[in-house]
Amino acid sequence: MGALDFLFVVAVILIVLWLLGFVFFNLGAIIWVLLVIAVIIILFRLLSGRRI
Repeated sequence: MGALDFLFVVAVILIVLWLLGFVFFNLGAIIWVLLVIAVIIILFRLLSGRRI
């Protein structure tokens, strides 16, 4: 395993940990964003004539 591979693995681990911390810290806001996205998708499908 080369030095670049090791740095890549460390970077990926740090990014994943940062994302997990961000998600759990802002969980309330993320739930609202997901709900808004779901409503937009449902409205788009209704307006385009597809079944839900």
